[in-house]
Amino acid sequence: MSLALSKSADTPARTNWSAYATAYDLLSEHNPAYQALLSEFEGFLKTIEAPALIYDIGGGTGNYTEIAARICPESEIKLVEPDVGMLGVAKAKLSARDNVEYDSSTLEDFDAPGTADLIVCVHALYAMPSQGKRLKDLRRLLRPGGLLYLVDLGRYMNVADWRSYLFAHLKKEHGLLGALRIFWQGREIAKQNKSILEAQKKGVYWTHTEAEIASAVTEAGFDIIKQDSVYRDYSDLLVCRAVP
Repeated sequence: MSLALSKSADTPARTNWSAYATAYDLLSEHNPAYQALLSEFEGFLKTIEAPALIYDIGGGTGNYTEIAARICPESEIKLVEPDVGMLGVAKAKLSARDNVEYDSSTLEDFDAPGTADLIVCVHALYAMPSQGKRLKDLRRLLRPGGLLYLVDLGRYMNVADWRSYLFAHLKKEHGLLGALRIFWQGREIAKQNKSILEAQKKGVYWTHTEAEIASAVTEAGFDIIKQDSVYRDYSDLLVCRAVP
């Protein structure tokens, strides 16, 4: 699940996503809020007809693609992720999945083989340039009536709040020494999260309210089926249908 998809001259990304990839899954495995997001997505897939074609846009280390490949083994899945570090982790993780292909393009340069039945875009849109245009790109990549599963970080990344939350959970589950060990192994995450916050404050990364992202999605040609505040209220989850 990449948190960035495009790095352009006018909106340079401040975060080293390849460095982020080295510890991303380690800390995510111990983050109850992240695990809740994965469970939510798995539950969603079980409620819909298996899509013939799925695009995971900004698929990062492949956690959402892994769930889709497991729940929908007959689906054709394409993981689109331009960061070489993230993509390398995803390829290693999903090497046994024969229904997954990979593309290292940015969203705006993605040469899609066809319109998808489902697009997954998790914690990636906010770091792209021109979110309105990127949402229209997502609509273009979907067949009429196709579904967009969108999760986006909308509020400032409060690093101290997340540190306290994760450390309390890790200490409860693994004891003080275990918590300290996991924090040390995942120290790159804290470093990159600080750069995310800096980029948010500078306006390089998009921040938004629930109403603002709903308006942007609607303007791009989607009907909103479901919208929730998730990830400890830092992010918004929207399930949308592409308007014919």
